[in-house]
This record gives sequence, C-alpha cells and structure tokens, in this order.
Amino acid sequence: MSRIASKGMVFIFACTIVFHLLVLTSVIPFTIVGGGRVTNQTEMYKVETPALLNVFFLFVALVQAGYVRLRVSPKVLSGVLWFIFGIFLLNTVGNLFSNSHLEKLIFTPVTFILAAFSAILALNRTNKTA
Repeated sequence: MSRIASKGMVFIFACTIVFHLLVLTSVIPFTIVGGGRVTNQTEMYKVETPALLNVFFLFVALVQAGYVRLRVSPKVLSGVLWFIFGIFLLNTVGNLFSNSHLEKLIFTPVTFILAAFSAILALNRTNKTA
C-alpha cells in the first residue's frame, strides 16, 4: 500500500504543479481556483502563490518514494508527512465549501486522496522507526 501511496503522491503533485502553472499562465481560467471567489488576476496571484508549496511536497514525495536520495531522519520525514496530511485534510474541507462546482467535484477527492496517502506513508515511516 505504501508503494501505491508514494507513486500516487508523486504523480498527483506533478499534475497539480502543471495545473497551477497553467492557471498562472492563464491557459486555465483562474475562476475555478480559490473556491471560485477569485475575481481578478491580482487575487489569482495571491491565491496561487501558496501553490508553490506543491513543489516542496513533490520533493518530499520523491524522497519518500526513493527517487531522490537524501539522508533524512525517518522521524523528520514522518513529521513532514503528517504536516502534509494536515494541510490536505484542511484543504479537503475547504474544497467542500467552494463556490466552484468544478473545484468541488475534481479537487475535493484529489486533496482527500493526498491526505490519505500522506497518512499511510507517515504511519509506515512511524512503524519503521519504532
């Protein structure tokens, strides 16, 4: 299960980064992000800036999956995975209250899956260090 979670996180984060780049370059309309509450490009930049965290999350997923070799304490990696779990659990709740039907339909399950994968990997790391 942890192998699926690792590879799934890498795939989803890579796709998410591409999505946010497409929003930033106006290929995808910004009206579907930020809960459908974004009304202009300035607001879009404010909403999309935190999406840069996805690059960090992808890096963590790459380390976890073994694609990037980096000596990291298992406890630190587990702690970061729990942090990611919390972020995406809160994001899932936020998506449920989105004004954008598309955001609610697509990104609620995606953020829930990322939260679940993060928990699976954090628990797996915790068990390995115990």
